[in-house]
Parts: sequence; structure tokens; C-alpha cells
Amino acid sequence: MDKKTETRPRRDLQIEAHAALEKARAMPYGPARSEALKRAGILQNAADMQGLQFAKRGRPPKT
Repeated sequence: MDKKTETRPRRDLQIEAHAALEKARAMPYGPARSEALKRAGILQNAADMQGLQFAKRGRPPKT
């Protein structure tokens, strides 16, 4: 159970998601296209979640 988690930069994930989306849009309609679109969506969600890891929560302090 020594699973190593590897995080990639958000920019890389966004580029990969965009490329996957363009490739899926070029495919003919059918189950393969649906799976490719689903994968592109998962990659985009991963890129979005990468940004949330570093976001600060709550209100900013009053100065």
C-alpha cells in the first residue's frame, strides 16, 4: 500500500484537457466519442481542482 501520488502542474493539465477535447470533437458520433468527451471533462476537472489546493479560505483579514 505504498501508493505514490504525483501531481502535475495545472497548466499541463489544462493543455492536455484542451487537446483531448479537440480530439474528441473531431471524432464521429458514437460511444468512443462519448468516452473521449468524458475523459476530457475529467482532465478539466483535475486542472480546476489543482487550483483549489492553493486557494485561501475565508474572508481576508481587515487592515
